[in-house]
Amino acid sequence: MFFQVNGMKKKFLTGVGLILLLNFIIKPIWVLGIDRTVQNVVGPAEFGFYFAIFNFSLIFNMILDFGITNYNQRTISQSPQILQKIISRVLPLKLILSLVYAVVLFILAFALGYDGRQFYFLIFLGFNQILASYILYMRSNITGMMMFKTDSIISIMDKGLMILFCSVLLWGGDAFVPFKIEWFVYSQTAAYIITSIVVSIVVFPKTKLQRFSWNKRFLFSLVRQAFPYALLSLLMSFHYRIDAVLIERMLPECGKYQAGIYAMAYRILDVFSMASYMMSFFLLPMFSRYIKQKENLKEIVGLAFSILITISVIASVICSFYSSDLMNLMYDNGADLAADVFRILIWGFIAISTSYVFGTLLTANGSLKQLNIVASIGIIVNLSVNFILIPKLMAAGSAYASLATQFVTAIIQIFIAYKVFKLKIDIKYWLRTALFIAGVIFISLGSKYIPLNALINFVIAVVASLLWAFILKIITPAYIIKMLKEKEE
Repeated sequence: MFFQVNGMKKKFLTGVGLILLLNFIIKPIWVLGIDRTVQNVVGPAEFGFYFAIFNFSLIFNMILDFGITNYNQRTISQSPQILQKIISRVLPLKLILSLVYAVVLFILAFALGYDGRQFYFLIFLGFNQILASYILYMRSNITGMMMFKTDSIISIMDKGLMILFCSVLLWGGDAFVPFKIEWFVYSQTAAYIITSIVVSIVVFPKTKLQRFSWNKRFLFSLVRQAFPYALLSLLMSFHYRIDAVLIERMLPECGKYQAGIYAMAYRILDVFSMASYMMSFFLLPMFSRYIKQKENLKEIVGLAFSILITISVIASVICSFYSSDLMNLMYDNGADLAADVFRILIWGFIAISTSYVFGTLLTANGSLKQLNIVASIGIIVNLSVNFILIPKLMAAGSAYASLATQFVTAIIQIFIAYKVFKLKIDIKYWLRTALFIAGVIFISLGSKYIPLNALINFVIAVVASLLWAFILKIITPAYIIKMLKEKEE
């Protein structure tokens, strides 16, 4: 695909390139070196215990944000000069929302019958969510000011610190003292605290903030405007994070173990999805500015989708074919069960990446009503499939529910985006995309028959698939090089 080059696209591309590079360095170390090792050390059941509570704390973190981050990022990118006015009024509201979040979280945990140990974990995991929400809000100011490189570094800071802390606890301590899952949670808390301090040091000097202000009229107006974003965040959290909670609650005899199996399978998908999410963090202010200035959206949407569809198809297809090899490489116990779940789950990365492009485009346009309807449909699909399949297939049943949800919502979002923005359907491009997917499947299948080590075959499949993407011009190196050489506006 060929696009008109300008400085804003260069800034976007260099920002995306940096954040993907940093995440591809840090995230594999985190997943393969730390997160995986912790689960192997404590066992699937103990990690499943943590994973279910962690996801429960994530579901309701929309209360902490209440859609403010998306609203703020969209507003600041369009009018950077109002940053000081907004931040001085938003931070007191964030404090109130944190208290509301804590109350709701513990009331619902009590209703679900959580025991003393689960409540203890929830205290720390809930506090971690409060810190994470603060960091995300402050980062929205950074990206709103188009400081993409700075945000790229901050985006991996918490994980980098966790790697450091957990490495010391796993391998630098007393070998006769077994690692506890509690230490994993404490490391997260310490990392979030330090990152919160750093992001504050970056943002506050830019705002020249002197004091906080309490303006009821502004706060009520902000809450009213942000409510659609909050509702969307809640609905999305439900069908992204409810699976592990349902597994743990619906299977009283083996729920923690099955939640641990699901966590094993979900781990790689979560890393891939985070890379797409990071890209969407850049896309929102970009789309917002393009829409406000009434510029041609086809170019930037096509660029973003081309990058993500290439990454997601290659990752999903090849990882599915090599699921057993990957799970056995990563885990000591339960690898075969995890491979069956992962083989299903990983295909959802294609739909997730698609949603991060077209869903973000609709968010930037303020099409929250349509997005909330789509998310509601997603919850209905997710809960329906989960309640039917978890008792029969356990963790694999939840994987099917996740897959169905992601593809249904992604397809609807594409349809709405094309209709809202009156985008023309490029038949040739979509045919090339279908041909690309078919080619990657063929390459992955063929690579399994190469008489070499599975890891070498995996790498061969990845390289061949990238070449296939270049041949079909799904992504074009010449265009990317040209864009990087272009001077910023």
